[in-house]
Amino acid sequence: MSDHLLSIILWLPIVGALACLFVPGSKPGAVKGVAAAVSALGALLMIPLWTGFDRAAEGFQFMEEKAWVPQLGISYRLGIDGIALLLILLTLLLLPLVVMASWRTIGKRVKEYYVFLLLLQAGMLGVFMALDVFLFYVLWELMLVPMYFLIGVWGSDRRLHAAIKFFLYTMAGSVLMLLGILKLYFENVDALTGKPSFNMLTMLSLQLDPSTQFWLFLAFFAGFAIKVPIFPFHTWLPAAHGQAPTAGSVILAGVLLKMGTYGFVRFCLPMFPDATRDALPWLLALCVAGIIYGALTAMAQSDMKQLVAYSSVSHLGFVMLGVFCLNPNGLSGGLLQMINHGLSTGALFLLVGMIYERRHTKEISQYGGIASKVPVYATLFMIVTLSSIGLPGLNGFVGEFTILAGSIELAAGTGGGLDGFGVLVTALAATGVVLGAAYMLWLVKRVFFGPLTKPENESLTDVKPFGLEFWSVTPLIALCFWIGLYPKPFFEILDRPVRQLVETVRPDYYGAPAVADVLPRTSLPAAAEEGAHGDSHGGSDGHH
Repeated sequence: MSDHLLSIILWLPIVGALACLFVPGSKPGAVKGVAAAVSALGALLMIPLWTGFDRAAEGFQFMEEKAWVPQLGISYRLGIDGIALLLILLTLLLLPLVVMASWRTIGKRVKEYYVFLLLLQAGMLGVFMALDVFLFYVLWELMLVPMYFLIGVWGSDRRLHAAIKFFLYTMAGSVLMLLGILKLYFENVDALTGKPSFNMLTMLSLQLDPSTQFWLFLAFFAGFAIKVPIFPFHTWLPAAHGQAPTAGSVILAGVLLKMGTYGFVRFCLPMFPDATRDALPWLLALCVAGIIYGALTAMAQSDMKQLVAYSSVSHLGFVMLGVFCLNPNGLSGGLLQMINHGLSTGALFLLVGMIYERRHTKEISQYGGIASKVPVYATLFMIVTLSSIGLPGLNGFVGEFTILAGSIELAAGTGGGLDGFGVLVTALAATGVVLGAAYMLWLVKRVFFGPLTKPENESLTDVKPFGLEFWSVTPLIALCFWIGLYPKPFFEILDRPVRQLVETVRPDYYGAPAVADVLPRTSLPAAAEEGAHGDSHGGSDGHH
């Protein structure tokens, strides 16, 4: 089974979508049953994927390869590393939860809804598994179609405008990325056949001149920056989140946005390291701008869903800041924060969807003091809020702390000579943590506490313990606590790919002096100075 595990995981939702098509439209319960069974089976496949992954091994695992169009150098080639593993696990976890969340809320075109949901999952899984760039691009594009229909058919009043905006923005970035892929294709000549190849593994070892790297970096940056989205390419996101159905918002925040981050670490950093280093000040500036802009704009929102959407702009700015630190702490923190954001923001959208189904409004002013009527719901919402703002003991703290550690390394002078600029980046990024706590706690105060002023809220029903709604969000909360209290397994999974990325984009990093050695000697206590002096004569192992 392990030889074809990735193919089984990839094709299972496609088979499930086809099975749904053969169920009569007059039997929506049967369609839901098929979708639930397929999503549950996919979640069970997380177990062999997690246990079978060798954390100490280099490179990609669970490899599969079949010739597809050999004349053009196209293959069906799959494989994963630790980064892809975590994103695949998150994708497999979220589908059964959104199926549960949609059980009672989707009343029209039920068959089509679940078909698109399953096809969307297949596209996302394939993007994280593909080691053939042609296959990667095909799945990247195909995945847009089901999300377009999920927003455009089952969304809110301005759903069509939001769906078209989402599609056009992403397509524009993808066209530029396609030009970059074609250039890489003709550069990547197979040593055996003498023909160009879409093999991603050989592309990773290409030695490109700085000029070529620059233009290719721009081409791929366009596709990935829009998908993340990095400020100022974010304008499609609030509209898409605001109009999407609950399941669409959860998948969009939980997985779809992470495909942009994944693209940066899979393509831009290892393939165009010189261009990445040259663009670093600009990239860090965009990240910080996104952190602060997203937080301030979230604070001004009157709609709960829009507030959470703008919080994503801020949080993803933090994720990309970690990635562009180009050191182990920053990269590990940024990649883990991808997963953290998927858990906490996905849970927030599920919870906003629950209250919307009861009151059919997302306006914050329509609530107030409802904690007395829905104490279970208020408790769940408060836990997820604390996760989102980075309370110690929950997952958000681990990611933010590690990202700031990587950013401080930049400020300490070991991040590529940015020195003073690194200090400014760290200081401004830290304000995003404070602003995040401000707008999220203010949201909780306005919705749950104070007097119950709206008569319509008197009859609100609470989340039933161990009901469908409860089980759709508690697995995410459990993972928030797991990562917050014991993140070691996740850092172990990321250790090898992060080290390989740092060695590629910063070849001198592991031979660089430790932070203590670049600080002025006068700033060190006597004992520490002696230790640093002693280490300098003890070989380089002490610095590794």
